[in-house]
Amino acid sequence: MPSTSLFSGTPSKSSSGWLEYVLIHYRWVIVIFFLLPASFLYDIYYYTRSWVVFKLSSAPQHHDKKVATVQKQVQAWNGETPMCTARPGWQTISFREGAYKKTCHKVAINLVDVLQIDTEKKTVWCEPLVTMGQLTHTLVELGWTIPVVPEMDDLTVGGLVMGTGIETSSHKQGLFQHICLSYELVLADGSVVTCSKDENQDLFYSVPWSYGTLGFLTAVEIKIIPAARFVKVEYKPCYSLDNLVDTFTAETRRTEGNQFVEGLMYSLHSGVVMTANMSNTAEPGKINEIGRWFKPWFFKHVGAYLDKGEGGVEYIPLRDYYHRHTRSIFWEIQDIIPFGNNVVFRYLLGWLVPPKVSLLKLTQGQAVKELYEKNHFIQDMLVPLADMKEALEVFHKEVKIYPLWLCPFKVEANPGMLRPVGDKETLYVDIGSYGTPGVDNFHPERTTRRVEAFVRKVKGFQMMYADSYMTRDEYREMFDHTLYDRMRKELQCEKAFPVVYDKVNRKARI
Repeated sequence: MPSTSLFSGTPSKSSSGWLEYVLIHYRWVIVIFFLLPASFLYDIYYYTRSWVVFKLSSAPQHHDKKVATVQKQVQAWNGETPMCTARPGWQTISFREGAYKKTCHKVAINLVDVLQIDTEKKTVWCEPLVTMGQLTHTLVELGWTIPVVPEMDDLTVGGLVMGTGIETSSHKQGLFQHICLSYELVLADGSVVTCSKDENQDLFYSVPWSYGTLGFLTAVEIKIIPAARFVKVEYKPCYSLDNLVDTFTAETRRTEGNQFVEGLMYSLHSGVVMTANMSNTAEPGKINEIGRWFKPWFFKHVGAYLDKGEGGVEYIPLRDYYHRHTRSIFWEIQDIIPFGNNVVFRYLLGWLVPPKVSLLKLTQGQAVKELYEKNHFIQDMLVPLADMKEALEVFHKEVKIYPLWLCPFKVEANPGMLRPVGDKETLYVDIGSYGTPGVDNFHPERTTRRVEAFVRKVKGFQMMYADSYMTRDEYREMFDHTLYDRMRKELQCEKAFPVVYDKVNRKARI
C-alpha cells in the first residue's frame, strides 16, 4: 500500500477535475480556513445554549413534551419501513454514515439537555444527545463528574449507551453502560417505559449495544462522583513487548489505587503505560494544563517520555485529563493537518482545533471518501487481557499502525449481548487502531476479516461504530443474541426497527 496519509495521495479513477485534486492534496487548507472556524462557532452556540437552558431550569419542564412529540411520531408510523432517528449520519462521531438512513422511516429526536442533578442520590439525568463535553462542563462546575472518563467531547450519552463506551477507568467501573442506572425509552407501540436492574430488568440489560433497535432512548440516569481538581498521572516507559504487557497487566489488576489506566504503543516493542488518580493537591511545578491550545498534542507529549528514557509524574486539571484526546482526535489530526503540532501553528491557531468530525464528513467529497475507505483503518477490538500480547502481534502483522491505544475494562456477567469468557467477570483490553496502515498488503475487507476472526477465536468483541465485515452468523457468534431476540419479539420490534446487524455491518455503511 502506498504510504499516503488520509488526505494526500493520488485521486481515484472515479474522481475528476481540480476540485477533487484540491480536496485530496490540500484538504488542510479547507480545514484551516473553513472547517476550524465553523467548528468554533458551532461550539459557542452549543455550549452557550446548554448553559442557559440549565441555569433557567427549563429542560426538566420541557422533557415530557419532547418525549410526547417522539411518541406521536411513532404512533403515526405507517408500518411500511422500519424506524430510525432522523439525525443525519454526518452528525455522528463515527467516520462512517449509515446507508439505512436512506430507507428507514425517520423520527425526529430533539433531546439535548441535562435534566437533573441529584447530589443526594449521586445521579444525573440526561437526554441522549447530551455530549460528554457538555456533561462534564456542567458537572465539574458543581463539583461533580462521571466515574468513567469520556475522552472525546462530542461523544453522546445515547451513542455510548446504544453503541458502547470504553474509557480509561473502565477496569474499575466497567463500560459506560455500567455507570447507567436506568433508561427511559419510547417503544414500538409509542408507549414510554423506564427500565433498571429493579424494573423491567430484561429490557435494561438488552439496551446496551442494541443501536436503537429496541426503542428510542429518551433519557438516561447516570452515576456521578465528587470531582477533584487534578488527576495525578504517572508515566511508565516500556522498551519491550513483554515489559509493556507485564506492566499494563499488573497495573490493571492492582486492587488498590489506579483509578485510571491507559497505554499508548509507539511500536511493537515500545510504549508508555499511564496510571492516574484524582487529587485535590499538586506538587509545585508539576501542573500540566494539557488542554490549553498551545500545548503539544497529548499523544506527542506521552511519546516524549520514551525519548527521555525515564518516567515522570504530573498533575493534569480534571477536565483536561478527561478530554485529553479531543484536540488531536486521538492522533487522526496528524493526517488532517500534518503540521498541526508545530509550535507556531499551536500558538496561532491551536485554539481552533479540532475540526468537528461531523463537518469533516459533510465536506469530504467522493474522491476523499474513496481514498479514505481504501487506505484507512479505524477499529477498536476488545480482547481478554490474557490474550493481549498475541493480539498486539496480530495488529502489528496485519496493519502496523502506531500509536495504538490500550484501554483496560471489565465485562460483568449479565444476560446482555456481551458475555464474558466463562460467563464470569473478566478483564479485557480495548486495542484502538486508527490511521493509515504501514503494511504493503493491506486490503480493507480481507485484513479486517482476519482481525475479526482472531477476535472471535479469543472470545473478544468488535466495537461496531466502524466497519464490520462479519457475516450474520459470525456476528451472532461474537455477540449473544438470546435476550435481545426475546425482547425484540416481546416488544414487537420485528417490523418497527432493523435488527442490529443490519445497522452495523459494512453493507449498511456508506
